[in-house]
Amino acid sequence: MKKKKLELSEEQIDRVIEMAWEDRTPFDAIVLQFGLKEQDVIQLMRREMKPSSFKMWRARVQGRSTKHSKSSSEDVKRFRCSRQRTISNNKVSKR
Repeated sequence: MKKKKLELSEEQIDRVIEMAWEDRTPFDAIVLQFGLKEQDVIQLMRREMKPSSFKMWRARVQGRSTKHSKSSSEDVKRFRCSRQRTISNNKVSKR
């Protein structure tokens, strides 16, 4: 049985990549917002990034407890850092 392929716009792909790079954004947040599981995110990152950037990202994410909410501290209930600036249309808003 074939898996249904999700069609993401360029802006959505950019946002998924941005969320995947953020240390405090768990994969659960990406599943909730875009319906992409961790393996789907890995495939998207591999497809959209240069090989060296993908390798750097994989090394950074692998084993990081904050990317997996089951491994995270129980008191963390947010998808982004409280100090993170507001993002709109994939551009950082000016203060």
